[in-house]
Amino acid sequence: MLLEVKGLTVCYATAMLLNDLSMGVQEGEMVSLVGPNGAGKSTLLRAVTGLIRWEKSNLKGTRAGDITLEGTVHFDGERIDTLAAHEIVKRGLIHCPERARVFSEMTVADNLKAGAYLGDDKREAGRNLDKVYQLFPVLKERGKQISGTLSGGERQMLAIGRALMGQPKLLCIDEPSTGLASRLKGELFERIKAIRDSGIAVLLVEQDVGLAFELSGRNYVLSHGRVIAEGTGQELLQDETIRRTYLGL
Repeated sequence: MLLEVKGLTVCYATAMLLNDLSMGVQEGEMVSLVGPNGAGKSTLLRAVTGLIRWEKSNLKGTRAGDITLEGTVHFDGERIDTLAAHEIVKRGLIHCPERARVFSEMTVADNLKAGAYLGDDKREAGRNLDKVYQLFPVLKERGKQISGTLSGGERQMLAIGRALMGQPKLLCIDEPSTGLASRLKGELFERIKAIRDSGIAVLLVEQDVGLAFELSGRNYVLSHGRVIAEGTGQELLQDETIRRTYLGL
């Protein structure tokens, strides 16, 4: 198992966002997290990639105590839930956050260079950049353009491209299709499929259940911070309660 999460619980003050959650991702596998808003999907990504621990470490006194984390996260055979976020990135577990959060005042090229910041092999960074440009040719065309002037679809491509510059073994992508037209969604998911086919494992949070089920071999359905179902898209859609109550279909 590349990523193994056991008994993960996350609380903010009295609000329990994840409740004794366990899940996993195999090498080269694409897994989707689906479920209603507020189910804990984005919190799960932030927890396994160290961002919640980073947030807690930057608060003081009782405010830091308001955030509690329990459970274990193993990645590539190593326990990582005690590591700093940048150390987790170095190991190849990389988070592409929701809403395509690029550095809007920097150029496209500089955003991509920032993704390789923790690496020390310039030749390897150059090869990774070539791969990103092959996957997203528009980013090469827009290299000198200020990122804040890109379209929504282009910003999402840039966010994923920047994450790929860190050489992920597992890429966590949070709601990449939000706000995109159907045609652009289809194009973006073809690129995500290509990432998976290249051997990079993908953990995807996605509101468009149909698109997620098309690409993912396995899916977890979350509700109120718990996994309430797991299976292929076909298996989950055959369950009337899951389909209507948790997937809104």
